[in-house]
Amino acid sequence: MKEPYFPLFMNLSGQKIVTVGGGRIALRRIKTLLPFGAEICVIAPRLCGELEKICRERADAVQVLRRTYRPEDVKNADLVLAATDSREVNRMIGQECREKGILVNVADDHTLCDFYFPSVVMTEDTVIGISSGGASPGKTKQMRRDIENLLKTSEELHKLYDNEIV
Repeated sequence: MKEPYFPLFMNLSGQKIVTVGGGRIALRRIKTLLPFGAEICVIAPRLCGELEKICRERADAVQVLRRTYRPEDVKNADLVLAATDSREVNRMIGQECREKGILVNVADDHTLCDFYFPSVVMTEDTVIGISSGGASPGKTKQMRRDIENLLKTSEELHKLYDNEIV
């Protein structure tokens, strides 16, 4: 990695995260964020079907504004995810966040990101974040699957071992 980013784990409980966009990238990001207790606001004229369903089911954690982005939308945000289908809008969001000192992730341009969105593996007592710095999303996804399989196998072995000892 040319300039590796530090893997920072932070408490998102009660933090306001604004996600601009309603497609599959926004969907993946929101699904990843939900277990961490953030207050998520999605801004998009339309949502993909699965995101629509999640927003309905998790109305306690996700607010939806069905409209296009406005500069004032990021005013009180702790983190912003720019994930629209417009590079121009994403770039504008990135610039506005930088000017306001708000951490931003721009889905289609890693050079505008203050942080990368990791692939996450979570167990009862462990959170693992994996990132290639945007260089190789496919490898990152495969590594996440490998780690999930390794943890599943390890858990199964522990259960088997515990049952034999008793």
